[in-house]
Amino acid sequence: MQSWKLPMIFPRALNFGPDDVVIPAERYHNLKDFMRFPRLGKKKFYYEPYTTVPHREIQTGRSIFSALKKKDVMLHFPYHSFDHFIDLLRESSIDPYVTSIQITLYRLARNSSVINALLNAARNGKHVTTVVELQARFDEEANINWGNKLQEEGIKVIYGVPGLKVHAKLLLITRVKNDVTQRYAAIGTGNFNEDTARIYTDHLLLTTNLKITNEVQKTFNFFNVNYRKDNYYHLVLSPFALRNKMNLLIENEIRNAREGKDAYICLKLNNISDTEIISNLYEASAAGVNIRLIVRGMISLVPGLKDVSENIKAIGIVDRFLEHSRFMIFCNGGNEECFISSADLMTRNIEHRIEVTCPVFDKSLKKELRKIFDILWHDNVKARRIDAELSNKFVKPGKKPIRAQVEVYNYLNTLKP
Repeated sequence: MQSWKLPMIFPRALNFGPDDVVIPAERYHNLKDFMRFPRLGKKKFYYEPYTTVPHREIQTGRSIFSALKKKDVMLHFPYHSFDHFIDLLRESSIDPYVTSIQITLYRLARNSSVINALLNAARNGKHVTTVVELQARFDEEANINWGNKLQEEGIKVIYGVPGLKVHAKLLLITRVKNDVTQRYAAIGTGNFNEDTARIYTDHLLLTTNLKITNEVQKTFNFFNVNYRKDNYYHLVLSPFALRNKMNLLIENEIRNAREGKDAYICLKLNNISDTEIISNLYEASAAGVNIRLIVRGMISLVPGLKDVSENIKAIGIVDRFLEHSRFMIFCNGGNEECFISSADLMTRNIEHRIEVTCPVFDKSLKKELRKIFDILWHDNVKARRIDAELSNKFVKPGKKPIRAQVEVYNYLNTLKP
């Protein structure tokens, strides 16, 4: 077949240059650039703009520190505004009692307000430490440039961990007042990036809970002194503990099912392909554990196989927002355990990356995540059934159409102040 080339006008119109990577078949590699594709055509081809949902615990013009002292806060992007996170950084940069800010940076917005807030904090005398991952695919050059800019302002930059990719999403703010130290932590499922936070679904936990903040501090100590060993009782770090933790959680459900107790597992992920964990889920299914999976991308598990995975059901949702969040719910004999995570259940995330899986202790936040999972599970507009035949057919529509992303938006609106 005769090859063809784009007329020169198209590369110029798309701002392609000599450094852009295009394979011989004229297929562009870096597909995420299409998120910045120019708006062409009629308005009816585009989604109507939406207004972010006010968060019930965060009031405009009020201190976020004060809100976090009262209770943990969970931000659900893009339904909540990423400005809340930026405001937390800005408040930290000018608060006279804040002594240090530590943060992991994986992918940043092109014009990053996160970076600007960190620069302002350093100029105001705060000790700022950033962990910048140089192996963030397609963002290597940008991250080097950001790292250089941060170092020029006297900010400590740690370029990852030898042999491991730092994929965890962590922030730790230390505040000292009247000789009392108070720490504020943010643990997320997605990047600290205001661009993607408008189109990716993600969750960000903000907390002062000592069980969490003390172990986030241990994690940053690990970044400062590579492979420093500490004991973790609440946070689950890859590559050291996630596999074992997942095995224990699944085994607990298997044991409860065999004893006749309620047993279920709900997983919301981008990808699942690790063979050991899949094998354990098959065993759980055979033992009678009810397993529901919402997987947007790669799934190597086969649901619905007789005597193997009969108790496993799976769907995937592709809609206006990219389903990027990762969280897990385990029945635990009726006392549900809930976790958010930066990790998918892939061997690379479990064994070759620094990932953080964080328990959610606050009962109201656990209830929110459970409600969001249930809404997503009942989508009958954009959800596709993942089955043994690989049919990828849409879920059968019910009497009432349920488009999960719309319903999650409406649900969070009911939680307004």
